[in-house]
Amino acid sequence: MKTFELSDELAEQLADQLTEAKGATEIAALADFVGRKLFIRTVTYHLVGKVEAVNGNLMELSGASWVADSGRFMQAIKNGTLNEVEPVGKCWVNASAVTDMFPWDHALPKDQK
Repeated sequence: MKTFELSDELAEQLADQLTEAKGATEIAALADFVGRKLFIRTVTYHLVGKVEAVNGNLMELSGASWVADSGRFMQAIKNGTLNEVEPVGKCWVNASAVTDMFPWDHALPKDQK
């Protein structure tokens, strides 16, 4: 048996890859979403962005966009295709208003469409 020493950062990256490979994501708190890109649906609107920080119930997003029309939802999640999108940069979303979230495995929109 061989033993390897890994930096905390590399160990975290490997754990993320293994979790994703199994198709499961372990989430114990909102802070577990930090560093992830998400498509977020709230009670009244949709957003995409990267979670930078969590402060209480507020999630800070960078590269955020308001999604006015996601188009066909499967294509939006699978291919990153959105019909209407308004990039806004940084924003905060109250997790209490979130109905569901999906991994966003695409570049964040940079252009208004």
